Amino acid sequence: MIHQLATTRRVRAAAGAAALGLGLLAAQTGTAAAEQTRWKLQTAFSTDLPALGSPAKYLAEQVEAASGGDVQIRVFAPGKLVPALDIIDAVSSGKIATGYSATAYEQGQVPAASLFNSPPFGMKPWTFMAWYYHGGGHEMLQETFAQEGYNIHAELCGITGPETAGWYKNPIERVEDYDGMKIRFAGLGSRVVEKFGASVTLMGGSKLFQALELGQLDATEFSMPMIDQRIGFQKVAEYNLFPGWHAPANAVYFFVNGDIWKDTADSTKALVKNVCRAATTMSLSENEYRNGQILQTYEDEGVKIQQIPDDVLRKLKQVSREVLQAEAAKDENFKRIWESQKAFLKAHGKWERLAHVPDDMRITE
Repeated sequence: MIHQLATTRRVRAAAGAAALGLGLLAAQTGTAAAEQTRWKLQTAFSTDLPALGSPAKYLAEQVEAASGGDVQIRVFAPGKLVPALDIIDAVSSGKIATGYSATAYEQGQVPAASLFNSPPFGMKPWTFMAWYYHGGGHEMLQETFAQEGYNIHAELCGITGPETAGWYKNPIERVEDYDGMKIRFAGLGSRVVEKFGASVTLMGGSKLFQALELGQLDATEFSMPMIDQRIGFQKVAEYNLFPGWHAPANAVYFFVNGDIWKDTADSTKALVKNVCRAATTMSLSENEYRNGQILQTYEDEGVKIQQIPDDVLRKLKQVSREVLQAEAAKDENFKRIWESQKAFLKAHGKWERLAHVPDDMRITE
C-alpha cells in the first residue's frame, strides 16, 4: 500500500527504511523482553547457613552475572513469602514462582520424596550424585511429583555429607532410650525412631533452638557441625551423636513452577541447570572442608561427642529396612526408586571397596 501511494523513488526508499527501522526496533524490544526473567525464590534455609542455605544465594548471584542481568532471582529469607514446609505446594500452585527446599518435607503427600535425599543407611553424597545424574534419579524425581499432581520442575542444587545423628540432652546407650523422647526428625528416619517409642515432630530449623531451650524438645536432628554450631545447638543440648545413619547425604533442590518452566527460554533453562550443578559441587566441597575444623572446637565448647553403640546401630538398621520395605509395598514409585538405588549401590559398592584406599591407611602425618 505504501508503494502504491508513493510518487517518487525517494519517498518509497524513505518509507521502506523507516518501516525497516521500526521493524528492527520492535524485534529487538520483543527479544529483550522475552529474554528477561524475574523470579522470586522462597528458601527454606537461611542463606548464611553454609552448604545448606548458601546455594540459593549462589544460584541467584551466578545466573544474574552470567546472563548480564537478564535473569534475576530474588531470594527471600525463610518464612517471608510462605512457611518453609509449604514451599513446594506454593510453587506448584503458582503462588510463588520458585523455591529452594528439601523433598523430604513432602513425605506426607509424596511417599517416595525422602528417597531423593539419601534414605537411612543409604548412599553417600557423591554416590547419590552419581545415581541422580547418571542413573535416572533426576527423571524419576520429575515423574514422581508429576504423578502425585504437582506442577513443578526440580533441579538438584546443593548436597552435603551426612548430618550428625542429632543433638540430645541425654546420651543414647540403648534403643530403649528413644522411648518417650520428644524429638524433631525429618524424612524416613522419623518412622524408625517412632518404632522405638519416640514422639516425633517436624518443624523448621529456625524454631529448633528455642524448642530445645524451653524443653519442648529433648533432642533434634538437623544438619552437620558447621551449620549446627551457627544455630547454637551446643548451648542447649550437651550431646552430639554420630554417625548420621538417617541421612548419609542431604540433598536440596531448586523448584520452579511447571508452567513457568515450560515458558522459560532454553538458554535460561541451560543456565539454571548448570549453575545448580556448580552449586551442588560447591556445597559438597565446602561441607567436606569445614566440618572437620568445626569438630576440633567442640572440646573447648563442652560438647560431648558420642558414637552410637554398634548394637544400637544394628537395631536402627534392621528397623530402617522394615520401614523401607513397608513403604515399597504401599507405593509403586517408592518401590521403583528404591530398587534402582539398591541396584546401583550393589554395583558401585564393589568399585568403592576395590578402588579406594581404606581411611585408616591414608598418610596424615
